[in-house]
Amino acid sequence: MPRRNPSRVRPQRRKREHHGEAGDAFRCVGCRLDVPMIAPGTAHRNHCPHCLTSLHVDHRIPGDRRAACRGRMTALSVTVRPDGEWLIIHHCQSCGGLSANRIAGDDNALALLRIAVRPLSDTRLPVSALLSL
Repeated sequence: MPRRNPSRVRPQRRKREHHGEAGDAFRCVGCRLDVPMIAPGTAHRNHCPHCLTSLHVDHRIPGDRRAACRGRMTALSVTVRPDGEWLIIHHCQSCGGLSANRIAGDDNALALLRIAVRPLSDTRLPVSALLSL
């Protein structure tokens, strides 16, 4: 079916006008939700608070955005610092790199607990060995 008026083109909104200032939010590569850049408890938002997926953007220093890979990073496990702070271990699907990222105050608690108890559901490792650690 032909267009009614092919000479008239609908104007498109620019991304900045639609989403506000550049750097206010990003779209998650995992769940496709818009994520605000402001994160309680950390200076640099580096993962989605809903599905905990990240992009491989930081090279060595959090917030440097110098990684050349730009691959999708999935949450592999969690670890705890001696002061009690939780870190998410991300695995890059493109280059295979690992990185540790601080959790933010608005991260999905259920998703974090699922990752934390994942070793308990692994039948290859006896639970008694984990509990003795």
